[in-house]
Amino acid sequence: MSLTILVTGFGPFPGAPFNPTGPLAQRVARVRRPALADVNIVTHIFPTSYAAVDREMPMLLAKHKPDALLMFGLAPRARGLRVETRARNALVLLPDAGRMSLGRRAIAIGGPASMKLRTPARTLLAALGGLWPHATLSRDAGRYLCNYLCWRAAETASTGNGPRLSAFIHVPPVRRGPRRKRKKAVASLNDLTVAGVRALVALVAAARR
Repeated sequence: MSLTILVTGFGPFPGAPFNPTGPLAQRVARVRRPALADVNIVTHIFPTSYAAVDREMPMLLAKHKPDALLMFGLAPRARGLRVETRARNALVLLPDAGRMSLGRRAIAIGGPASMKLRTPARTLLAALGGLWPHATLSRDAGRYLCNYLCWRAAETASTGNGPRLSAFIHVPPVRRGPRRKRKKAVASLNDLTVAGVRALVALVAAARR
């Protein structure tokens, strides 16, 4: 059975002039594995703005009709990978990359406090086991664009108009250049690519069930 998987990342945003999730999504899509032989992988890099997510997510789902969605986002203070399991109905008032803020504290006024993502979380965690950086499960996707995308994905799935499975993985910042001795360990883009491919293969297997 052939599948279509949409893999997304984000562009830079205030405080993060380099966002590794853009090149990560593109690298993951280029990798060839027997388990992905009949999988159509579509990539998309969102500008880190609320308007872009609201405009582009529905267009992508309508055009490609993916069976599953694998999203990557940068957590600037994280040290490891975080497999998100829910989206919070919460917003921060910080501006996005377009210098815009939604100007409110909740995504959906009067809505639930959170929504679960349709994520095979334990399967993904097992697939990422033993890798560097280490992976954990998370119930808090923050209050910025990553959480906002999670909310929109969960919202779409709840209406039956979105993919059956959606996964969001927060990644830490990466080092750029050679590893320096006696410095704290920092992941590389290659490290993230290995993890991203593992996550993709696991998500495809879950989508086939």
